[in-house]
Amino acid sequence: MNHILIIGFVWPEPNSSAAGSRMLQLINLFLDQNWKITFASPALETQHMTDLEKLGISTVNIKVNDSSFDIFIKEENPEVVLFDRFIIEEQFGWRVTQHCPNTIKILNTEDLHCLRKTRHQALKNDKEFTLEQLLDNDHTKREIASIYRCDLSLIISDFELEILTNTFNIPSQLLFYIPFLLDPITEEIKKQWLPFEQRKHFITIGNFRHEPNWDSILYLKKTIWPLIKEEISKEIELHIYGAYPPPKATQLQNSSLGFHIKGWAQNSKTVLSQAKICIAPLRFGAGIKGKLAESMLCGTPSITTSIGAEGMIHDDIDWNGFIVDNPIRFAKAAIKLYNNKNLWLQSQQNGIRIINAKFQKKQFSDKLFQHIQKISSNLKKHRNTNFIGKMLQFHTLRSTEFMARWIEAKNKKE
Repeated sequence: MNHILIIGFVWPEPNSSAAGSRMLQLINLFLDQNWKITFASPALETQHMTDLEKLGISTVNIKVNDSSFDIFIKEENPEVVLFDRFIIEEQFGWRVTQHCPNTIKILNTEDLHCLRKTRHQALKNDKEFTLEQLLDNDHTKREIASIYRCDLSLIISDFELEILTNTFNIPSQLLFYIPFLLDPITEEIKKQWLPFEQRKHFITIGNFRHEPNWDSILYLKKTIWPLIKEEISKEIELHIYGAYPPPKATQLQNSSLGFHIKGWAQNSKTVLSQAKICIAPLRFGAGIKGKLAESMLCGTPSITTSIGAEGMIHDDIDWNGFIVDNPIRFAKAAIKLYNNKNLWLQSQQNGIRIINAKFQKKQFSDKLFQHIQKISSNLKKHRNTNFIGKMLQFHTLRSTEFMARWIEAKNKKE
């Protein structure tokens, strides 16, 4: 049996975030191939985390900047280590290289953090995002270095794959495009959906701790929802769901304006399936947006921005509603889609086609394991063709390692 160690930035919460859903999808890929899985994380356990042990997965709490991990990784000696985000690779990658040099290192980027952070900074500065800004960002240097240090990086968005290939000239053998891994929407599933007439209200959903989600909620409250509310029935409401709502979020509740902070949804598909429209006016971000994919899976049309739809657009299929960046046109599109049954039904059908054409598990699972096997059988050659990675690994072992050891020694003294 092959053995993979997954080092998680957090414990997976598929009902709280797209990142949690993504991680569980990857876990299920390896379970389907009968791999032994160990999941380790330095994060605190949470109330919404998945019970991994019920899936037959061993779980381990690990520490950053602590040599106890050295003993742990040598005892595990996995064939593959998967780092959940580049920050985790920075912390533990050099230790894996030092103690298990023949272990394949895979980076799960989740999304390009540098892209999200650069877009956020551009928004704060009231500037249009450019690739030049991305090149100047220190997060970019760290994340690209992490990609080079790994044997393979999983890229969730075809837009991000294009940036990594064309802007940063990263060799294709170091990248593997693998978006959300979903089951097809069948006619039987479609028959279970509530019809247009039985649906009501707008919905948006997303973890409140995720900065793009919080920004979109404020944008809805201050700008877009008032424009919608002016032109639509008083009984229609906006329901906002998401894990970990802080007091500043619950204070936005305004029943008289139909603006309702609902908090965590135990089952996101249930609330999405009951709503008529999902709205996601995201002004910055990266990767694929779980709320929009899940809306399609629930037969719920959506209105979002070009950033929201990024990585999900299919060249031959119209969007599952509208893609609009201007707030006034966004509001008009929301009202139009809410009131027009024929347009709503066509948008729903577009969502079915996008899911079935772009995000099918069968399209990617076999190719991923073939790619891992190819790397495993030619690991030395694979690494020799990645000289930049070897160079970065050399310097990492002499900088990050000594910094980590200094922190560990300092912590012991305290």
